Amino acid sequence: MYCLNIRGQETKHFFNGSTGLLEMLHKNKIVLETPCNGKGICGKCKVRIISGIVNKPTAEELEKLTQKELEQGFRLGCMLEPASDLLVEPPVESYQKNKILTDGVTPDFKINPVVTKKVHYIDRLAMENIHSYQDLLYSLFENPPSIEDPDILRRLPEIFSFDQITAIYNGDKIIGVEPGDTSEQTYGLAIDLGTTTVILTLVDLHKGQEVGTESEINPQKDYGLDVLSRIDFAARNDNGLALLHDIIINCLNQLTDKLCSKYNLPVERIYDITVSANATMMHLFLGVNPGSIGKTPYTPVFSGPQQFSAASLGLKSSPFARVYCLAGISGYIGSDIVSGILASELDRTKKTALFIDIGTNGEIVLSKGGQLFSCSCAAGPALEGMNISSGMRAAKGAIEGIEIRGNEISLRIIDDVSPVGICGSGILDAVSELLRVKLIGKTGRLKKKAELEKEKATEGLTKYLSEENGKRKIYLGSNSELISITQDDIRQVQLAKGAISSGFYALLELAELEMQDLDEVIIAGQFGKHLKVDSLVGAGIIPANLKEKIRYIGNSSKAGALMCLLSQEARKKTEEVPKRIHHFELSTKPGYEKLFTRCLSF
Repeated sequence: MYCLNIRGQETKHFFNGSTGLLEMLHKNKIVLETPCNGKGICGKCKVRIISGIVNKPTAEELEKLTQKELEQGFRLGCMLEPASDLLVEPPVESYQKNKILTDGVTPDFKINPVVTKKVHYIDRLAMENIHSYQDLLYSLFENPPSIEDPDILRRLPEIFSFDQITAIYNGDKIIGVEPGDTSEQTYGLAIDLGTTTVILTLVDLHKGQEVGTESEINPQKDYGLDVLSRIDFAARNDNGLALLHDIIINCLNQLTDKLCSKYNLPVERIYDITVSANATMMHLFLGVNPGSIGKTPYTPVFSGPQQFSAASLGLKSSPFARVYCLAGISGYIGSDIVSGILASELDRTKKTALFIDIGTNGEIVLSKGGQLFSCSCAAGPALEGMNISSGMRAAKGAIEGIEIRGNEISLRIIDDVSPVGICGSGILDAVSELLRVKLIGKTGRLKKKAELEKEKATEGLTKYLSEENGKRKIYLGSNSELISITQDDIRQVQLAKGAISSGFYALLELAELEMQDLDEVIIAGQFGKHLKVDSLVGAGIIPANLKEKIRYIGNSSKAGALMCLLSQEARKKTEEVPKRIHHFELSTKPGYEKLFTRCLSF
């Protein structure tokens, strides 16, 4: 039996010699990101061994770690096999607070929440002719409620000790009763359940307004950064599905507690919860196996709206609370995109508009005067800072912007501290700038020093270029200890660009349109918010002739969940929109491989 100590933590963790470090960390719920699900491919789970005996570096580690990092004790957590007590230092960024986008554009809509309350007064004289509390309850209503929950029966003696009671309605159905007048304390939660982030917004249903928001990085990231990795984890582990379900429910409950504590609100006053998510996240939220989404023909278990009691899912709320899961479209076009259509009014526009939510999976919707077409593309995690050699999320110390002026590289760093990595907006900025100054060509190839020295315009930038063992990289600063961008990093961005661009062209062809026919390009999501238009255009993700037509709408998934919480009409619309969308899989398009290859070029 060995003991693991984490620098900065007092808790000791014990494990046997047959347990790998990553497995042991996961069992003890210790955060260590593994975007590749522990295959040694991404190189993100770096830890520093302060003391202790471990196995020799593997081939994967020799590929992902520099000689200097190895000498300093850095190893990949997924490749480590401890053979003694260990003292380990996790990566700096694991302690950083991430910047999470919680704001989104919301159109004007009628405030008409599904959950409402009505106060009823007790006639004490009438009680003399009533044989039971249940009969008394029924006598108060024109359409008596059906008691489906024994908890209501248990509460009746307490309820009728008051002179008034409050009935809780979900639509026209009574779902619960409370003693006294609680009509002004009617709250709900709008949840944006993303692959990367989780956002909860507390809403006053009585006043029809937002109260506050809490957010967190999705804790499922420890078991895979993208949906396919999580599907794989759920399939390969006996308790994988239950684990992924439990940790997201726990995360939501913790955020709920934070909100209720901040605003001095009893959790029992939350009666309605709406959830917007991609298909895989919605399956995991409900504890439904998403395995069918991960293999052809990518069919989800469900795509329509779902409604359950909050208690059945283990969510903290009123015992009468309901959870409404917004409708999706397909295995890779979820309710988060339906929310985006709702928030952007894409279904109502007279324009020819292209909507894209840029993330690990790029979802694209084209509106041709309100006629809707959709597809999804595997953009990969590069644009979120992952699968990048020095990549990280948008947190303290992340490079989020880059500018090349003459022979100098200028960095914009979150919180103005020393850089520890580069986030998605930073890597796209970098590629755009490298293209502009011609350090990389249309094919994505990083130029050699000898080539730069021959070109007077770029010869001064050779100080940033390194060539080791035939591999080239650009350091983002004159000090070689700073963050670098490798040829492989550029290829990752190139693959993402190819996927997104090919999706654009495929949808346009399906709708018999040309790129110049577009009136508007709507960008939604966490990544899009922090991007410069020049970077999107410079990296070739958006054609240059559309530069002036780009509009950001922020977190449209959260906006859709909020609208469905506050509006019965919005809820109905999200159920109707999926029926109107012409959705197709890019892989089934004849000649798609050629289109994708063509779109790889910068």
